[in-house]
Amino acid sequence: MVGSVVSTHKNERLVGKKLLLVQRLDLDDKPDGSVEVIALDVVDAGEGDKVLVVQEGSSARTIFNDQKIPVQAVIVGVVDRVDIER
Repeated sequence: MVGSVVSTHKNERLVGKKLLLVQRLDLDDKPDGSVEVIALDVVDAGEGDKVLVVQEGSSARTIFNDQKIPVQAVIVGVVDRVDIER
């Protein structure tokens, strides 16, 4: 998670929802250079946290039980550690 997003004018279904800016990491724990994504936070992540993101609209909407919420990405977990065997 690299930052927060403040939006005073937004879709009514997003009112009261926390928006965060996330960026993908590569296997060396470095930003992979892809475009950042705005994601709805359901786990109260903080700046600098490594997070698990569901980035598929239908699954994301299912989390909110709202098929009309305009969401593509949802933060569903805070990652404590990643172990990679090389």
